[in-house]
Amino acid sequence: MKTQEKRHPFLGSLLYPYGPDQGDKTNPKLDDGTSEAITLSIPFTFYGKTHQTAFVNNNGVISFDEPVRQYTPDPFPLADGRPFVTPYWADVDNVERGDIFYRQSTDPALLGDISQHITQYFPESPFTATWAFVATWDHVAYWGSKSDKGNTFQAVLTTDSKMFYIILNYWDIQWTTGAASDGDAETGLGGIPAHAGFNSGDDTNFYNIPGSQTDAIINITTTSNVKVPGRWIFRVDDFHAPDVDPPQMDNCWL
Repeated sequence: MKTQEKRHPFLGSLLYPYGPDQGDKTNPKLDDGTSEAITLSIPFTFYGKTHQTAFVNNNGVISFDEPVRQYTPDPFPLADGRPFVTPYWADVDNVERGDIFYRQSTDPALLGDISQHITQYFPESPFTATWAFVATWDHVAYWGSKSDKGNTFQAVLTTDSKMFYIILNYWDIQWTTGAASDGDAETGLGGIPAHAGFNSGDDTNFYNIPGSQTDAIINITTTSNVKVPGRWIFRVDDFHAPDVDPPQMDNCWL
Protein backbone atom coordinates (compact mmCIF):
# COMPACT_ATOMS: atom_id res chain seq x y z
CA MET A 1 0.00 0.00 0.00
CA LYS A 2 1.43 3.35 -1.03
CA THR A 3 0.95 5.10 2.32
CA GLN A 4 2.06 2.27 4.59
CA GLU A 5 5.58 3.63 5.11
CA LYS A 6 4.15 7.06 5.90
CA ARG A 7 1.86 5.63 8.56
CA HIS A 8 4.82 3.96 10.25
CA PRO A 9 7.77 6.28 9.57
CA PHE A 10 11.23 4.83 10.02
CA LEU A 11 13.92 6.50 12.07
CA GLY A 12 14.99 9.65 10.29
CA SER A 13 11.69 10.24 8.52
CA LEU A 14 10.53 13.84 8.25
CA LEU A 15 7.26 12.87 9.94
CA TYR A 16 6.94 12.07 13.61
CA PRO A 17 5.19 8.71 14.25
CA TYR A 18 1.41 8.77 13.91
CA GLY A 19 -1.64 6.60 13.41
CA PRO A 20 -3.87 4.38 15.58
CA ASP A 21 -0.90 2.40 16.88
CA GLN A 22 0.44 5.66 18.37
CA GLY A 23 -2.83 6.25 20.22
CA ASP A 24 -4.11 8.80 17.72
CA LYS A 25 -7.74 9.74 17.40
CA THR A 26 -9.20 9.91 13.88
CA ASN A 27 -11.37 12.69 12.47
CA PRO A 28 -14.83 11.79 11.16
CA LYS A 29 -15.24 11.14 7.43
CA LEU A 30 -17.15 14.33 6.71
CA ASP A 31 -16.87 17.06 4.07
CA ASP A 32 -15.51 20.24 5.70
CA GLY A 33 -15.61 18.38 9.02
CA THR A 34 -13.59 18.89 12.19
CA SER A 35 -12.49 17.04 15.27
CA GLU A 36 -14.36 17.37 18.51
CA ALA A 37 -13.31 20.26 20.73
CA ILE A 38 -9.93 19.20 22.15
CA THR A 39 -9.08 20.38 25.66
CA LEU A 40 -5.34 20.93 25.67
CA SER A 41 -3.67 19.37 28.70
CA ILE A 42 -1.06 22.12 28.46
CA PRO A 43 -2.56 25.46 27.37
CA PHE A 44 -0.84 26.78 24.25
CA THR A 45 0.45 30.36 24.14
CA PHE A 46 0.11 31.85 20.67
CA TYR A 47 1.41 35.41 20.41
CA GLY A 48 0.46 36.59 23.85
CA LYS A 49 -2.85 34.73 24.08
CA THR A 50 -3.22 31.42 25.88
CA HIS A 51 -5.58 28.87 24.35
CA GLN A 52 -7.04 25.83 26.12
CA THR A 53 -9.17 24.45 23.27
CA ALA A 54 -8.17 23.40 19.77
CA PHE A 55 -9.81 21.83 16.72
CA VAL A 56 -8.19 19.78 13.96
CA ASN A 57 -10.14 20.81 10.89
CA ASN A 58 -10.25 18.52 7.88
CA ASN A 59 -9.33 21.33 5.48
CA GLY A 60 -5.74 21.56 6.72
CA VAL A 61 -6.21 23.93 9.67
CA ILE A 62 -5.60 23.71 13.43
CA SER A 63 -7.75 26.38 15.04
CA PHE A 64 -8.11 27.66 18.58
CA ASP A 65 -11.41 28.16 20.39
CA GLU A 66 -13.70 27.46 17.41
CA PRO A 67 -13.69 25.19 14.33
CA VAL A 68 -12.94 26.33 10.77
CA ARG A 69 -15.04 24.82 7.98
CA GLN A 70 -13.96 27.23 5.24
CA TYR A 71 -12.46 25.32 2.31
CA THR A 72 -11.04 28.06 0.05
CA PRO A 73 -8.14 29.80 1.84
CA ASP A 74 -7.70 33.51 2.45
CA PRO A 75 -4.32 35.25 2.76
CA PHE A 76 -3.04 36.39 6.15
CA PRO A 77 -3.65 38.52 8.15
CA LEU A 78 -7.33 37.68 8.31
CA ALA A 79 -9.73 40.56 8.85
CA ASP A 80 -11.90 38.61 11.32
CA GLY A 81 -9.10 37.91 13.79
CA ARG A 82 -9.37 34.12 13.93
CA PRO A 83 -6.19 32.57 15.39
CA PHE A 84 -5.06 29.41 13.67
CA VAL A 85 -2.25 27.39 12.15
CA THR A 86 -2.56 26.28 8.54
CA PRO A 87 -0.16 23.51 7.57
CA TYR A 88 -2.04 23.21 4.23
CA TRP A 89 -5.37 25.05 4.04
CA ALA A 90 -7.28 23.66 1.06
CA ASP A 91 -10.44 21.68 0.29
CA VAL A 92 -9.61 18.26 1.72
CA ASP A 93 -12.01 15.36 1.16
CA ASN A 94 -11.29 12.57 3.63
CA VAL A 95 -14.54 10.88 2.57
CA GLU A 96 -12.97 10.19 -0.81
CA ARG A 97 -9.55 9.18 0.50
CA GLY A 98 -7.17 9.46 3.45
CA ASP A 99 -7.30 9.93 7.20
CA ILE A 100 -6.67 12.74 9.64
CA PHE A 101 -5.09 11.81 12.96
CA TYR A 102 -4.24 13.70 16.14
CA ARG A 103 -3.05 13.19 19.69
CA GLN A 104 -1.55 14.95 22.69
CA SER A 105 1.58 13.29 23.95
CA THR A 106 4.15 13.26 26.73
CA ASP A 107 5.88 10.19 25.28
CA PRO A 108 9.59 10.48 26.11
CA ALA A 109 10.75 9.19 22.72
CA LEU A 110 8.63 11.70 20.78
CA LEU A 111 9.54 14.59 23.07
CA GLY A 112 13.20 13.63 22.85
CA ASP A 113 13.14 13.80 19.05
CA ILE A 114 11.31 17.13 19.05
CA SER A 115 13.71 18.58 21.64
CA GLN A 116 16.72 17.45 19.65
CA HIS A 117 15.42 18.97 16.45
CA ILE A 118 14.44 22.35 17.89
CA THR A 119 17.70 22.69 19.81
CA GLN A 120 19.60 21.77 16.65
CA TYR A 121 17.82 24.43 14.61
CA PHE A 122 17.83 27.08 17.37
CA PRO A 123 20.99 26.38 19.43
CA GLU A 124 20.82 29.79 21.10
CA SER A 125 17.65 28.64 22.92
CA PRO A 126 18.05 25.05 24.21
CA PHE A 127 14.68 23.35 24.32
CA THR A 128 13.37 20.35 26.28
CA ALA A 129 9.81 19.56 25.23
CA THR A 130 7.35 18.63 27.98
CA TRP A 131 4.26 18.23 25.76
CA ALA A 132 3.35 17.92 22.09
CA PHE A 133 0.21 17.93 20.00
CA VAL A 134 0.61 16.07 16.70
CA ALA A 135 -1.90 16.29 13.82
CA THR A 136 -1.32 14.37 10.60
CA TRP A 137 -3.17 14.38 7.29
CA ASP A 138 -2.41 11.02 5.68
CA HIS A 139 -2.82 10.73 1.88
CA VAL A 140 -5.93 12.93 1.87
CA ALA A 141 -7.80 13.65 -1.37
CA TYR A 142 -9.18 16.96 -2.65
CA TRP A 143 -12.87 17.67 -3.02
CA GLY A 144 -14.23 16.69 -6.44
CA SER A 145 -11.23 14.48 -7.15
CA LYS A 146 -11.18 12.36 -10.28
CA SER A 147 -7.67 11.09 -9.52
CA ASP A 148 -5.92 8.99 -6.89
CA LYS A 149 -3.76 11.88 -5.69
CA GLY A 150 -3.24 12.35 -1.96
CA ASN A 151 -1.34 14.74 0.31
CA THR A 152 0.53 13.78 3.47
CA PHE A 153 1.60 16.49 5.90
CA GLN A 154 1.81 17.14 9.62
CA ALA A 155 1.63 19.93 12.20
CA VAL A 156 3.11 19.78 15.70
CA LEU A 157 2.50 22.18 18.59
CA THR A 158 5.02 21.86 21.41
CA THR A 159 6.32 23.62 24.51
CA ASP A 160 8.84 23.38 27.35
CA SER A 161 6.41 25.49 29.45
CA LYS A 162 8.29 28.69 28.56
CA MET A 163 8.79 28.63 24.79
CA PHE A 164 6.10 27.55 22.31
CA TYR A 165 6.82 26.23 18.81
CA ILE A 166 4.98 25.07 15.70
CA ILE A 167 6.58 22.45 13.42
CA LEU A 168 5.14 21.93 9.93
CA ASN A 169 6.25 18.80 8.03
CA TYR A 170 5.48 18.19 4.34
CA TRP A 171 6.08 14.61 3.23
CA ASP A 172 4.15 14.20 -0.01
CA ILE A 173 2.17 16.97 -1.74
CA GLN A 174 0.42 15.95 -4.97
CA TRP A 175 -2.41 18.49 -5.27
CA THR A 176 -3.08 22.14 -4.43
CA THR A 177 -6.77 22.85 -5.03
CA GLY A 178 -10.22 21.32 -4.72
CA ALA A 179 -12.77 21.58 -7.50
CA ALA A 180 -14.99 23.99 -5.50
CA SER A 181 -12.00 26.37 -5.34
CA ASP A 182 -11.83 26.32 -9.15
CA GLY A 183 -9.25 23.55 -9.24
CA ASP A 184 -9.08 20.98 -12.02
CA ALA A 185 -10.88 17.79 -10.92
CA GLU A 186 -8.47 15.64 -12.93
CA THR A 187 -5.22 17.18 -11.60
CA GLY A 188 -6.05 18.97 -8.34
CA LEU A 189 -4.19 22.02 -9.65
CA GLY A 190 -5.09 25.59 -10.66
CA GLY A 191 -7.84 27.77 -9.17
CA ILE A 192 -7.09 29.19 -5.72
CA PRO A 193 -4.26 26.98 -4.39
CA ALA A 194 -3.55 25.99 -0.79
CA HIS A 195 -2.26 28.36 1.87
CA ALA A 196 0.40 27.50 4.46
CA GLY A 197 1.50 29.48 7.51
CA PHE A 198 -0.24 30.90 10.57
CA ASN A 199 -2.44 33.78 11.69
CA SER A 200 -2.28 34.99 15.30
CA GLY A 201 -5.54 36.92 15.19
CA ASP A 202 -3.98 40.37 15.15
CA ASP A 203 -2.68 42.44 12.23
CA THR A 204 0.99 42.00 13.11
CA ASN A 205 1.90 38.41 13.89
CA PHE A 206 1.29 36.18 10.88
CA TYR A 207 3.33 34.35 8.28
CA ASN A 208 2.58 33.21 4.74
CA ILE A 209 4.97 30.45 3.67
CA PRO A 210 6.40 31.43 0.27
CA GLY A 211 4.33 29.99 -2.56
CA SER A 212 1.05 30.10 -0.63
CA GLN A 213 -1.99 30.52 -2.87
CA THR A 214 0.15 30.15 -5.98
CA ASP A 215 0.88 27.11 -8.13
CA ALA A 216 4.33 26.96 -6.50
CA ILE A 217 2.88 25.65 -3.21
CA ILE A 218 3.07 22.17 -4.80
CA ASN A 219 6.84 22.45 -4.15
CA ILE A 220 6.55 23.01 -0.40
CA THR A 221 8.22 19.65 0.22
CA THR A 222 11.44 21.25 -1.09
CA THR A 223 11.33 24.46 0.98
CA SER A 224 12.33 25.19 4.57
CA ASN A 225 13.44 27.83 7.05
CA VAL A 226 15.69 25.35 8.92
CA LYS A 227 17.60 23.86 5.96
CA VAL A 228 15.60 20.61 6.10
CA PRO A 229 13.49 20.40 2.92
CA GLY A 230 9.83 20.01 3.79
CA ARG A 231 10.11 21.32 7.36
CA TRP A 232 9.19 24.77 8.69
CA ILE A 233 9.50 25.73 12.37
CA PHE A 234 8.28 28.86 14.13
CA ARG A 235 8.54 30.05 17.70
CA VAL A 236 5.10 31.51 18.41
CA ASP A 237 4.94 32.66 22.03
CA ASP A 238 6.42 35.91 20.72
CA PHE A 239 7.11 36.90 17.13
CA HIS A 240 10.40 35.61 15.76
CA ALA A 241 10.85 36.28 12.06
CA PRO A 242 11.81 33.12 10.14
CA ASP A 243 15.54 33.01 9.47
CA VAL A 244 15.35 32.65 5.71
CA ASP A 245 17.82 34.60 3.65
CA PRO A 246 17.65 34.56 -0.17
CA PRO A 247 20.53 32.07 -0.71
CA GLN A 248 19.00 29.60 1.73
CA MET A 249 15.57 29.93 0.16
CA ASP A 250 17.11 29.37 -3.25
CA ASN A 251 18.72 26.20 -1.97
CA CYS A 252 15.43 24.92 -0.59
CA TRP A 253 13.15 25.90 -3.46
CA LEU A 254 14.08 23.17 -5.91
